[in-house]
Formats: sequence, C-alpha cells, structure tokens
Amino acid sequence: MRLLLRFSAAIDRANDRIGAAIPWLVLLMVLVGAFNALARYATRRYPGVSLSSNAFFDLQWYMFSMIFLLGAAYGLNRDVHVRVDVLYSRLSVRGRAWIDLVGSVLFLLPFCVMMLWVSWPAVRNSWAVLEGSPDPGGLPRYPIKTLILVSFFLLLLQGVSQAIKQIERIRTGRAPGGGQP
Repeated sequence: MRLLLRFSAAIDRANDRIGAAIPWLVLLMVLVGAFNALARYATRRYPGVSLSSNAFFDLQWYMFSMIFLLGAAYGLNRDVHVRVDVLYSRLSVRGRAWIDLVGSVLFLLPFCVMMLWVSWPAVRNSWAVLEGSPDPGGLPRYPIKTLILVSFFLLLLQGVSQAIKQIERIRTGRAPGGGQP
C-alpha cells in the first residue's frame, strides 16, 4: 500500500503543479480579452487602424479551454468539485470514503476511459489534416484538441489517486499521511 500511496502523491503533485499555472492562464486570458475588446473598438473608431486578429480571438478561447480542461483534475484533487451533499456530511470518515470510492470506480474512471475512447478519433483526424481555424489568420486546432486527451488522462490518473486515498481512509479511518480528512 505504501507504494500505491507514493504513486498517488506523485499524481497529486503533478496536478497541483498544473493547477498552479491556472491563475496565470486566467490573467493572460483576461489581458488578451481586454486587448481584443480595445482592438475591436479601435478598428470601429478609426477605420484605417486594424489591430484585431482572428489569432487573438482563437488564443482567448484556447486559454479558456486550457483553464477548464486542465482545472478538472486539479479541482478533483483539491476536493472543490460539485458534490450533492445531502447525506454525505453526516457520514463517518469511512462512510464518505466508501461513497467516494464507489463513485470513482463506477462513474469517474469509466467516464474518463469512455471520453478518451470517444475523443481519440477526432484528435487523430485533426492531426492527420493539421486542422486549422476556419477563420482567416486563426490558430491551428489540432493542439487544443490534443488537450482533450491530455485532460481526461490527467483526470483518470487523479481518479486513481483518489481511489487509492479512499482505500487508505477505509483501512485506517484517517487521510493518508495521518491527518484527518
């Protein structure tokens, strides 16, 4: 079990590092969005000046996609995901661990595997044709589509990590590392 807990901790650390980049992506996305708004205003106000670009519009939604997709595993790791808390808070540590373990094994992990399976053909096809934006001057689409696979793989790994931690909670009645959950 000790080896599995170390594996779980390594997954947690990796997703925490990725999660630490998310606030910077948010800031960058806001700056690009502000630039896009100012560029559109300048283009309308001064017809001879064209500062806007489809690449900047694509970049803005790429960053939003990155925040959302990469933030899923981080949110699961930090337990800030949405949970219907009707009975959960009234249960013991072991009871909550059982619910989390069953939810991970029956729902989260199969969902991640299914999404990887379903997304693979679209990503493969996007790479095969080096898919680009349909808008002139836009960014290529295949890198952001690849992020779909990366994000569900990270979520799958985080789900495995969560399952390992829940098994440890069931065994000991405590969070891994000796702390209370």
